[in-house]
Amino acid sequence: MKISTIFQRKKPTISFEFFPPKKVENEQMLFDTVDVLKGYNPDFVSITYGAGGSTKTKTLEWTIKLQAEYNLNTMMHLTCISSTQKDIDRIIEVLKDNGVDNILALRGDRPKDSEVKEGPFKYAYQLVEYLRLKNNFSIGVAGYPEGHPEAPSLQKDIEYLKMKVDAGADFIITQLFFDNHYFYDFVNRARQIGIKVPIVAGIMPAINLTQIERFVAMCGATVPARLINSLTGKDKQLMYTIGVEYATKQCADLLSNGVDGLHFYTLNRYNATKDIMDNLNIKREAPEMGSGA
Repeated sequence: MKISTIFQRKKPTISFEFFPPKKVENEQMLFDTVDVLKGYNPDFVSITYGAGGSTKTKTLEWTIKLQAEYNLNTMMHLTCISSTQKDIDRIIEVLKDNGVDNILALRGDRPKDSEVKEGPFKYAYQLVEYLRLKNNFSIGVAGYPEGHPEAPSLQKDIEYLKMKVDAGADFIITQLFFDNHYFYDFVNRARQIGIKVPIVAGIMPAINLTQIERFVAMCGATVPARLINSLTGKDKQLMYTIGVEYATKQCADLLSNGVDGLHFYTLNRYNATKDIMDNLNIKREAPEMGSGA
């Protein structure tokens, strides 16, 4: 079912993000995670693309597998900067043939290898435009509450986001953040510039300080000093407890303020997301499946 249709019927949405395992021995961990989180009846799940499209074959396989074998509404991440039009067309046809209705359109990381040539789609808005011409998919795009690391300013960043929406994006999923102030400010700036589509909050529980510091270095998100201090020097179990409690309060605040949806970055592990969902005591009916206009 198209995510745009789901937003017409209900808010907030609940969704989970997975990544395709690089090793066969890690596949069972993903199967276990999907088995558990499927019980919370997510409105959709997303499957990530590796850097530079490095996992595109596996991303496609897992997108189809989770929809066909688990009856989950899937959304495939699709990066474009190193892709030819032929590459994109092939993926589109496979998704159509397998009843996948949703794509998260992303630029992707710029190629670091000088021999890798940029394709015809240099920016995400160009991919959105192309996908919209096909008129087969509900299209999501990424948003950055604290600004994209390459954006010259917050104002320019929100202008670039509007270009993606004007090109035909149906909804926005944000990068992770740990201070809701940044999300609310981002939503306000988006609405002020004329962006009206749903904005889904990306949530990553801070259950491992080293891991969080690594992700923050990649995306530029701010970790509040109080959260860092509470995690510093703690053992693994206590960090987990603190991180889950913090994320639960963060989600509860977002829900009380009318967030359009919560999108959990699971890292292919179910424990933290499960505990947060249980803490929030969200009762959900199984979503409808099948294509929707």
